[in-house]
Amino acid sequence: MSPSPAGSATSSWRDVGPAPVVLLLGPEEYLAARGFESVRRRTRETEPDAETVRLDAAQYEPGSLIMLGSPSLFGGTQIIEARGLAQMNDAFLQDALEYVSNPAPDVVLVMHHAGGTRGKKLLDSLKSGKAVVVECQPLKKDSDKVDFATAEFRNARRRIEPDAVRALVAAVGSSLSELAAACHQLASDSDGVISTETVEKYYGGRIEATGFKVADAALAGRGGQALAMLRHALSSGADPVPLLAALAMKLRAVAKVYGVRGSSAQLAKELGMAPWQVDQARREAQRWSPEGLNHCIQVLAEADAQVKGEARDPIYAVERAVTAIALGGTATGR
Repeated sequence: MSPSPAGSATSSWRDVGPAPVVLLLGPEEYLAARGFESVRRRTRETEPDAETVRLDAAQYEPGSLIMLGSPSLFGGTQIIEARGLAQMNDAFLQDALEYVSNPAPDVVLVMHHAGGTRGKKLLDSLKSGKAVVVECQPLKKDSDKVDFATAEFRNARRRIEPDAVRALVAAVGSSLSELAAACHQLASDSDGVISTETVEKYYGGRIEATGFKVADAALAGRGGQALAMLRHALSSGADPVPLLAALAMKLRAVAKVYGVRGSSAQLAKELGMAPWQVDQARREAQRWSPEGLNHCIQVLAEADAQVKGEARDPIYAVERAVTAIALGGTATGR
């Protein structure tokens, strides 16, 4: 744990351990649940008989926390888990302020506040005091979800291909708890290195056919999959213009990093990209030649003009662009 500027300590929800007072702060319920579980597990590593008591801060009865935090006649460590602090009643606020100013030595108090201004005085006291603060914020970016899933597999001592992680996030990344469950299922039900084929076997039907997913498949050389997703997207009413824009964005990223030396961080700064985007574009650039890149850029420009009114069959223009990219720039016309 490391001190925060306010004087409290910070920890990760993955490995937070017992402390007199632990604050799980943020609206992501799944991360908060993992934080509660981590404190429970690590406390019982040294105190296997530790008892867990749960409180609802919204329905709190006055005096309960003070009574539970009093020394036990039988000794031993007690874990008090308080949930619902964002809706805490006045009685909980008053008792919690009193308790955290002088916490009991054999008690681990873990509280979850999902956010908002309710109980601000208590939050300020915890942040400026000696409480351990654990951030439980939603993972909104795909890159953060990729990092989350990668860590889940690392903790399970399983190897997974980077492209397979991204495919898994694309399939089930809308819910963090569902993504974690998918990681655990793949880790337990599959053998060897987990590949994109493994992910597609379990979750392929759930991958949404958006422009970026079509582009990812095309850039990876999976032409059949890219065309299938493209046709599904178009049949579902997708506009071909943003589909082409996604293809163009991905191909421009490959063109930017092609043959350029330097670290991911350095190039990200110079090219206006995220480091993980640089890494992905570099991997995709390995199957390209300068001639192939030039050809596909021209194909995309022609397709863009065609879908915007210069052709009777804009669908064919998009399919031709996807096919050319999937083949690494060797595709031609009919």
